[in-house]
Amino acid sequence: MYKILANTIFLGKDIICLPECHSTNDFAVDLYKRKEAKEGTIIYTDHQTGGRGQRGTEWHSQAGKNLTFSLVLTPLFMDATEQFDLNIAISLAIKDALDDYCSGVRLKWPNDIVHETGYKLGGILIENSISNKGIESAVVGIGLNVNQRDFDFEGPTSVAKLTGSEWDLWELFKVLISRIEQYYIRLKKQDVGAMRRRYLHHLLDHEKWRMFDDGKVFEGKITGVTAQGKLMVEHRNKEVKHYAFKEVKFL
Repeated sequence: MYKILANTIFLGKDIICLPECHSTNDFAVDLYKRKEAKEGTIIYTDHQTGGRGQRGTEWHSQAGKNLTFSLVLTPLFMDATEQFDLNIAISLAIKDALDDYCSGVRLKWPNDIVHETGYKLGGILIENSISNKGIESAVVGIGLNVNQRDFDFEGPTSVAKLTGSEWDLWELFKVLISRIEQYYIRLKKQDVGAMRRRYLHHLLDHEKWRMFDDGKVFEGKITGVTAQGKLMVEHRNKEVKHYAFKEVKFL
């Protein structure tokens, strides 16, 4: 089934809605490789059976309760070294959209949307295709817990659990896509400095001392994120180390 969003310039003018899908990212990547998807194409499903998080972790979602979709972008204006700026733009867009529904939304490095209590609201998975010209394509997968109240394990929360109310998924989806498009256009206009500062402002535990594990347990505080997306953590001895994903754990 195809739908079209009327409140955007290019995102969502081609939406493929699937009752069930193994992975919207895989579906979108395959469509783009076959030249059957263009910038702005969105794959939306009511039930994703094989969702993936960062570096192969699983994403579980109850059918018909949450938002699970992927969108295709062609950010050739971005250099490969700027990949994390796209993550920043998408993260801020999601936070802005959710702020209309509930309070306490924060960003957690590298790709999570969380509540200020630390419970997870959603995640982002961006798969880029790189060439010497820049980022030829980016498939952005997004999963958000909206109306699901029961989870199989400790850690997730949802907009419904935080507010006590259920929400219209399609209305939230339209708000979300509009915000993503706005931030993507800002990214294209090279308005990255302000976005990087705003990302740090909303980053969970930024400039707060807490416990980490990089093979050894230590106390540190997040001081920033490098242009390449590495987490900057200051240790008690004043040394600042840079960590890629899975090189450090939050305790």
